[in-house]
Amino acid sequence: MIKIYTDGSCIGNPGPGGWAAIILNGDKQNIISGKKINTTNNQMELMAAIKALVFFSKKQKIRIYTDSNYVKEGITNWIKIWEKNNWKTANKKKVKNVELWIKLNTLSNFHDIEWQWVKGHSGDPMNNMVDKLAKKAALI
Repeated sequence: MIKIYTDGSCIGNPGPGGWAAIILNGDKQNIISGKKINTTNNQMELMAAIKALVFFSKKQKIRIYTDSNYVKEGITNWIKIWEKNNWKTANKKKVKNVELWIKLNTLSNFHDIEWQWVKGHSGDPMNNMVDKLAKKAALI
C-alpha cells in the first residue's frame, strides 16, 4: 500500500500559501510541493491531496495521512451530502472550494483510498516533515 502524508500552509489566511506531500511507495520516497500567491489554508490542504493523487496515472491502493479534519471529514462524509444537495451546505449556502472538492472526489473515486487523520504537531515525524515542506513552499 502506498502511504502519502499531505499538508497545506497559508501565511495570513488568505495570503500566500503552500502545499506538500510525501509519497512513500515501497522503498521509494517522492516529495512534491507547490505554492499559490493568494489562497487559504483549506485550499492548500485540498491541493496537497489532489496533487498527491494526480501523481499516479494508474489506480492505486493508497493510505493518505492528513492533519486536516476539513479534508478528512469532507471527503469521507460531507461530500456525499453536498453532492446530493447540488453542492450546497445544510444552510443552503454554496460549498466553499467546490472546484477542488470535485477534483478530489473524482480522484478519490478512481483510486482505492483509506483516509487517516493525524493530530497535527503531535510528534509524528512524517507529519512534522510535510508541515515544514508546506510552510517552506508558502514562503518561496
